[in-house]
Amino acid sequence: MSDTALANPPTIVPFLKFGADGAPYLEGQQCADCGEIYTTERMACSKCFSRKPFKAVRLPTTGELYTFSIVHRSYPGIKVPFVSATVDLDGACSLKGTLIDVEPDPEHVKTGMKVEVVFRELEHKNKEGRTYVSYFFVPKKG
Repeated sequence: MSDTALANPPTIVPFLKFGADGAPYLEGQQCADCGEIYTTERMACSKCFSRKPFKAVRLPTTGELYTFSIVHRSYPGIKVPFVSATVDLDGACSLKGTLIDVEPDPEHVKTGMKVEVVFRELEHKNKEGRTYVSYFFVPKKG
């Protein structure tokens, strides 16, 4: 599936956006004073307490695995095991998500490994029968 084939489907999080070309991306909110970046809209910056309006910025698509947990029990319909990950995006914020395309085993997942953000359709559909899109992390190649 190409990223441009995802023309505005429903998303799993509000900070997953689609560009004019239909390609998905993650959008952060950057503090006007100190430059700190968050994934959620805020009334004030947690770092410098500024109340100036935040600026929307595209989040980077690469980062480093900060920590992870291998999940063996989850909600009905969620395939286990999977890797729940927290990634420090390059030059931006930390983001929690699922690390895919890797064996969910500590022998194959290491903190500090380089990862990339990818977008995939989910098996789940909304009330209108449209497939949701979400972001995931995959090990960076090369």
